[in-house]
Order: sequence, then structure tokens, then C-alpha cells
Amino acid sequence: MDPQLDAPPTAHSRLGPPIDARPLFVPEHAALMATLRGLTPDDWGREAVPGWSVRDVVAHVLGDCYGRLARHRDGHREGHREGHRDGGREGPAFAPGEDLPAYIHRINQQWVDAHSRVSPAALTDTLELIGGQVARLFAESDPVAPSLGVSWAGADPAPMWLDSARELTEYWTHRQQIRHATGQGTDPDPRVLSVVLDTFLRALPHTLRDIAAPAGTQVRIHVTGSAGGTWTGTGSAGGTWTGTGSAGGTWTGTGSAGGTWTGTETAGGTWSGTETAGGTWTATATDGGDWSMAYPGDGQPAALVRLDTETAWRLCVRGIEPADALTRAEIEGDRQLAEAACRIVSVVY
Repeated sequence: MDPQLDAPPTAHSRLGPPIDARPLFVPEHAALMATLRGLTPDDWGREAVPGWSVRDVVAHVLGDCYGRLARHRDGHREGHREGHRDGGREGPAFAPGEDLPAYIHRINQQWVDAHSRVSPAALTDTLELIGGQVARLFAESDPVAPSLGVSWAGADPAPMWLDSARELTEYWTHRQQIRHATGQGTDPDPRVLSVVLDTFLRALPHTLRDIAAPAGTQVRIHVTGSAGGTWTGTGSAGGTWTGTGSAGGTWTGTGSAGGTWTGTETAGGTWSGTETAGGTWTATATDGGDWSMAYPGDGQPAALVRLDTETAWRLCVRGIEPADALTRAEIEGDRQLAEAACRIVSVVY
């Protein structure tokens, strides 16, 4: 399905096997430059995303590249400013009451506005230089080093393999937006698209984080096509559970993936272990659980969602809404779990 790294288990094992996106940055950058060099003057003014023209998107990509070089190659810090959420964040400060999505959207717009006087030709020439340096930076990166957080995967800090794969999806997605704005379809090259899809679907455990399910419950997304594949989130029963024993007592506790339970009875006694001789217990999850992609996905899923490639990637970047994706999907099993899986989003939104 995609290039994957051999790596020892880590705190991020729940995200599944590490992805090796490093060899793809140079060809992806070359594909972007070929797309830009082929644009007509009128193409640069076409709307690529709501509120942004093709020229605006290119300016945004250039800003991303400059930011990456400043942080990871040059170790540049603007200094600590009042309003920062943490002392390690570079760049402008958070405004009072501003959350991460609002902050990202604001500073992105400020960058695009500041480059309104830069011509398409100058943007292209600059991006060719700076983007090429970023591509080489990622190609030479250490995939297991700690890096920037990936909020939509619930990883902060994230390992570099996830951060770099996320960045590849950013460049690829913006290239598709430019292609679509200028009358071209999605680039079907499975070399990159398969890695993009694999990266996007690593958001599945975080997407299901508020869904309570018994240990071993599986939710599976299958994407059709040559670049597609199958991704499975498995519940590890990490939430709070309540239940009633056959002897009449009630309890609350925390379940582990192995079927062992610890908890406290309402009468005040404590117990641990799997109840076999002492009574039969039935438990119901009440406040969500932990989900992981680290377990084998070969069991019978409680919910299976089949999506075509175009629907899958557009859903993950909110090019289409979950309700629209559900009308295009084939669903087997638990409808509520399937709907929860289709709330997946793999960008700051």
C-alpha cells in the first residue's frame, strides 16, 4: 500500500506502522513546478479554494516552505512573545481567546495578503528554489526524531515520519487544488496518492476517540482503486465502564485490551481480574475509549466503510462533508460507528 519503515514500537504505535515519505518530496516538488510552469496568465486568478486564487495558494505554499526551513534547518526563533500557548512556538502570537484553527487561518491570510504584490512569475521562481531546499531537507531527515505535533492525529510532539508525511499531503493537496481550478483532474499517480491516503487515514484513532466500544471492536475503512487500501481502528477499551454483576452489585472501572478489569464496587470494596467464579459481569462503556491502528486488522469489523479514492481524500481535507461522503459510501455493520469514522478530518479545520 505504501512505503513503510522498520521501527521499534514507540508511544505512537497506535498510529500504525511508520510511513516513509522521504523519497517522494523531490518528485512531488517537480510535479508542482511543472504544474505552475504550465499555467496561463488567466489561470493564476482562478479560485482554487474559497476566498483564495491559484496565486494565493502558491503564495501560501511558499510561506509553508519558508517556515519549515526556518524551524528545522536554521533553528530560527522569533523569541518568546506574550500570548504564545507555549514557549517553543515560533512566529506570531495567539490572539486572546484564539484557538489553533483560527490562529492558523489568520496567519496564513496575513502571509497571502503580504504577497499580493508578488507576481506569479516571481512566486514560481522563488518557490522552485525554496521548495527544492525543503524537499532535500525532508529527504535527509531522521524519521524517528521528535518533530512538530500533528493535531488531527492526536500526536504532539509527533515523530518526524508522521510530520513529514503530513507535510507531503499538504503539498500534494494544494497541487490538486491548483489542478482542479484550472480544469485538470486529480493526479492519479499511485506512488504519491497511496502515501497521501495512508497518511490521511492515520487520523482514524483520533477521530474515534470519543466513541465507547468494548475491547477488540474494529472499525474499518476500505478505499478502492490502485492507490487505495484498508485501514482498521481497534478499540482497546480505555474509557470508563459501568456494569452490574449477577450477584447484584454495581461497579465502575477501567478496562484494558486484554480482558482484565479493575474497578471499585459502589459498596466500597475493590476488585481486579476477570470475573469467572465470582459471578458474571456485563459492562457498558460510558465515556469513550482508546483506539489504535497497532493491532492486526484481520478480524470481523463491527463497521466497514468502502469509499472510492476521490471521495476518501476529499473527505479527509473537507473538500466534501461527511454527509456527502456517506451518500457515496458502501456501509456494512454498525451505522453509528460508520458515521463516526466518516467524521475523519486530516487537516487543521
